[in-house]
This record gives sequence, C-alpha cells and structure tokens, in this order.
Amino acid sequence: MLSTLNESQQKAAQHIDGPMLILAGAGSGKTKTITTRLAYLISIGIDPSSILTLTFTNKAATEMRERAFSMIDKNTYPPLLCTFHKFGLLFLKFHISQLGRKNNFVIIDSDDKKRILKSIDKETTTAVLSSEISKFKNSVVSIAEAKASAQDKLYMQIADVYEKYENYLEQNNLVDFDDLILLTYKILSTNKELAKETSEKYRYIMVDEYQDTNELQYMLLKKLCDQHNNLCVVGDDDQSIYGWRGATIKNILTFGETFENTLIIKLEENYRSTNKILFHANALIEHNRDRLGKKLVGTRGEGNSIRVYESQDENEETRKITEDIKKLISNGESAKDIAILYRVNALSRALEEGLNRANIHYKLVGGLKFYERAEIKDLIAYFRVITNANDNFSIKRIINKPKRGIGKMTIDKLELESHKKSKSMFSIIKEYTPDELTVLVGKKNSRTLKVFMASVEDLQDVLEDTKMRFIDLFEDTFDFKSTYAKVIDAEDRLANIDEFYGYLRDFFIKNIDLNLEDFLNEISLESAADAISDEYISLMSIHASKGLEFKHLFIVGMEEGFFPLVGDGSNIEEERRLGYVAITRACDELTMSFVHSRFYKGRRTQLVKSRFLTESDLIKGSLTIEKNSAFKKDDLVKHKIFGMGRILSVQKAGKDLKLNINFGGMKRDILSSFVEKI
Repeated sequence: MLSTLNESQQKAAQHIDGPMLILAGAGSGKTKTITTRLAYLISIGIDPSSILTLTFTNKAATEMRERAFSMIDKNTYPPLLCTFHKFGLLFLKFHISQLGRKNNFVIIDSDDKKRILKSIDKETTTAVLSSEISKFKNSVVSIAEAKASAQDKLYMQIADVYEKYENYLEQNNLVDFDDLILLTYKILSTNKELAKETSEKYRYIMVDEYQDTNELQYMLLKKLCDQHNNLCVVGDDDQSIYGWRGATIKNILTFGETFENTLIIKLEENYRSTNKILFHANALIEHNRDRLGKKLVGTRGEGNSIRVYESQDENEETRKITEDIKKLISNGESAKDIAILYRVNALSRALEEGLNRANIHYKLVGGLKFYERAEIKDLIAYFRVITNANDNFSIKRIINKPKRGIGKMTIDKLELESHKKSKSMFSIIKEYTPDELTVLVGKKNSRTLKVFMASVEDLQDVLEDTKMRFIDLFEDTFDFKSTYAKVIDAEDRLANIDEFYGYLRDFFIKNIDLNLEDFLNEISLESAADAISDEYISLMSIHASKGLEFKHLFIVGMEEGFFPLVGDGSNIEEERRLGYVAITRACDELTMSFVHSRFYKGRRTQLVKSRFLTESDLIKGSLTIEKNSAFKKDDLVKHKIFGMGRILSVQKAGKDLKLNINFGGMKRDILSSFVEKI
C-alpha cells in the first residue's frame, strides 16, 4: 500500500506515535496520504477501534472511508471515520445524561433554529441572531460572558435572546448543530474521568482540513488528546479561507508549539497543475507573512503560460471568455472541464447573460442564478408593482419589505377583500377612505398602507418624468437596502442589489425609447433562457471551488475592490490565500481577467487592476510588497556552527535572503540557505 506514495507521503503514512502536521499543498495527494496512513496503522496491528478520523463534510468522510477500507481486510472492525458533528452526536447519545438531559434529544436544523429565534424576538433580524449565537457557541462564550461583554443595545438584546433560546432548547430537549460539539466539550471539561477514558479509547486521532478548524474544535481535540499526543493533522495554511465563518488559522500555524515534539512533513509535489501555473501560485502566496512556508513543485511539465485579459468593461470581458469557451468546446473539450471563478457573486450577472446569448449551457455551483436570488426577486416584484399596481402576487411579496408592521393577517384580509370586490389589493388601498380601510385592517395599518400607495404613485410619476432619477428616488423612498443590511451575507446581497441598479441604469442609457416594463420583460426572457443539457460549464465563487479542479479555468474580476476585497473587515492575507486557491484549481490552462470599469455600487466606476496580478509575477507593476520566504523578523533559526539564534532583519540577496541573526549576543549576516527554521 505504500508503493504508490512518494517519499514524503510514505514518511507521513508510516509515522505512528507523537504529534504530526502534514502540511499538504494543493493537489499534493493529501487524501491519498491520510487514507493510506489509516490503513497502514491497522495493518501493523493497531486496534481499529482506537483510531478516530475527523473530517468536515460527509462527502469527504465517505470518500476517505471507501479509499481506506479498500486497502484493509474486509473482516477488520471498521475504525470510526466521521465529521466532527457526527462524532459529537454519537458521544452525546451515550453521555448527555451528564448534563441532566435525556438521550432522546432532537437535533434541529437551521430553519427550526430561525423559527425558534423568531418566536423569541420578532424585531431583530433572525439571520443576525442565528449567526451571533453560533459565534458565541463556537468561541465557547457563555450566556453570562455574552451579557458582560455586550457593548451596545443590539448585543445586549442578542445576549438576552441567547439566554431565552438556550432555555427553550433545554426545556424541549433539543440541540442545534453547534451544540453537538459544544455539549461534548462541556461534558469532557467537567468530567475528568470520562475525559481520560475517552482519550484512552481513541489513542490515534487524525484530522483532515485542519486549517478550517475553529476555537471550539481545537479545544475538543485537546480534550481528546488528554492522555496521549498521537494527533495527526492534515491541512494547508495557504488554503485557510474561512476566517469569516470562524475558522482560526492560528490552529495550524501554532500546532508545532501547542503539541511538543511535532513532526512536520511537507507534501510539496503537485500532481494537478503545470509548472507555469504553480510558479505564479507560489509567487503570489510568498507575499503572506502568516504562513509556515512551502513551495509547490510540479510533476506535469511546463505547460502553457497564464493569459491575462485586459478589457474596457464586463461586456467585453464576457465576450472574450465566451469566444474562448466556444472554441474549446468546438475543439472537442468537455464543458464539465471548464469553469469561471469570481470573488464577488454579483459578477455572475454579466457572465450569465453572455453565456445565454452565446447559447453555452452553464450551472451555478453553490449559489442561485442571479435573477433567482431573494433580494433580486424582491426588487423585480417592487418594479412590477410600480409598472402594474394591480399585480397582487408582487404586492404580497413586498408589502412588508422593508418591515412596515404589515403582518400575514392584514395581507390575508386585503386579499380576501380583493376577491370579494373583484378589485386588486392596491385598488382597495387606494379607493377605500381611511375610515373604511381602518375597519378592514386597523388604524395603524391603514395609515401605513396609504403611505405605501402614495409612494408607489409618486414613483410612477417620476418614471413618466425622468427615468434616470428613478433608481435614486426608489431607494430614498423605500430604503430597500436596509432589508438586507444586517443579514449574515449582507455584503454579497448589497453588491447584487447595486449590480441590478447599475444594469437598469445602463439599460435606460442604451435604450432611450424603452421603459421599465420593457426592462422587466427582457430579464424575464433572459432568466428563462436556460436550455436543458447534460454538459455544463461551471460558474462559481472561489470559496465554492475549493477542493475542485478544472482543465480550463477563467478567473474574472481581477481588480482592486473586487479581488482582493478591500475595506472594513477584509483580511488581505486571507484574500491572498483565496487567490492561491483560485490559481491552483487550474490543471492545464488558466486565464485571468481584469477590466477598466464595472458597475460598482450601482454606478459605472473606473477600476485599478488587482495587486495580485503583480504579486504573482504575471504583469509588471509599480506596486511592490516585501516577500516572505519562510523567514521573517523574530523567527528562531538554527545554524550548524553558531547554534540557535533569532532573526533581526531580512534582506533580499539575489535569489536568496540575507538574514541578520542574533546568536546569544553575537550578530551575524548569514544567507537563509545556511540556516533552518526552528
């Protein structure tokens, strides 16, 4: 079973006792190595029931199980190989009684969770409550700590809801997804005997995709290793791209410090991409400071150079890419081997339209098509009401967005009256006197509905007068964006809304004689234009592409502000890791594209090409950022003669680095090739 592995993979597979970090570069045979190690441990007589392998997805667990089990005796007791959450579920079924609860608990899904939160607090956005409570749990923040750390009214309210939500779960013997790990950790923390027993049961623990672990998962692993240090983790610090959902890159960066005598093995041979692609991926990621340092080495030959497309706008960009794709398909390439990646989901709109026009079948991976997104459907419903106020279906969708206090009962009463009188709901609101409307829906709702009707009529007048002022006045009137400003994926949603506004503006500029109704008719045709086919190219965000590979890859939106995202909350090192992930999805051919202008926040904006194009040595540019090649200031290093020292400064010296090192008071300038990092 070891014969198909390279030297580094064999070394990792045969390591048995003590902590080990397998630093596995993109396309370096990570899964093959960890599954072979699992089979190897069993083959040398280690009890399979003492081996625990943890993954992040059921899909990964299934693939690893099949690959590992194909190498071992069919009669062997199967070792436990599952997700973190599945492990938590199994543990709680045996031990939740430690918390004074029964083991016939029910696991609630995200919709159940939102319904419970909604019943507790109708005012605060449910998505915000759900997200913040999840963060509390994954950072092991208690209710008391959440209350003590609340700095403003919103977080005081969230902490209060957190307490009521937890009480509700306990009273009804429910657990949410986060509880599967949190309650397991709590039990192991409070029962030392059980922690010892569990740790002795699982003497050999392996973790896949370790760079994606969060604070809680790290703390659980520490408990599971209570009686031993036989923890093997596999991951790639350069592919840690989920900081926004709680993953902590420090878990992998500090693994060697946390677990003494860690063996670090680097898998640097890449079996996926050509040398040219790997050269530029390595060049980009070397600019990051927070990394352990490795360099991908190709096994597939030089390959073609990466192409960089420069276009005036997104329409020219889409035209070039669709022409390339048509050529590839006509030359016999399979559509499933072709993909287009982007950092910001809103960029898919222009691509979707271009692909529809070119009759190229596509699928959106891990996302909804542009016109199927909730925020866009809401906008379309608003515009339909403005062009045709008698559209009951659209009125029902938007009458309480943003929230106006119009509940389901009020909508039902209006709809019933509409059927009785054979008039539209809008006509009822318009024609009834305030007193008549008050009898139907109550005084407060009557006033709200009259204001809504007047707003729609004002915007109808604006459309008659000047189309170009319509969008600004629409947003001023309804404050539509506020509906999505505080949801968990607000940035994406608001970008989609701005993209839609920009598209409408552009439509009015290019079609002076056409109106809003013509625009709505056109997009109805576009969104229904998908033909049925077995062969699709893939459109997806870079996050959705992780773990996938494509022979022919296009990365669009290589502009500052789009990729990398810049501004509040953005992390340039994580953005750069995303760039590295994107480039290393390509096997044979890669095209990266930037434009001089795009719709940005609803207006056409001049853009600057991405720094990543310069940093990856694809184009020359004035932007220079100091490289980090595994050595940086304050690193500890070892020299054969001078022993251990600390780096004081790093300078470029040809292809090497000149390090000024303090060896216990004696300072020396030494080239980096003569020392090794500790």
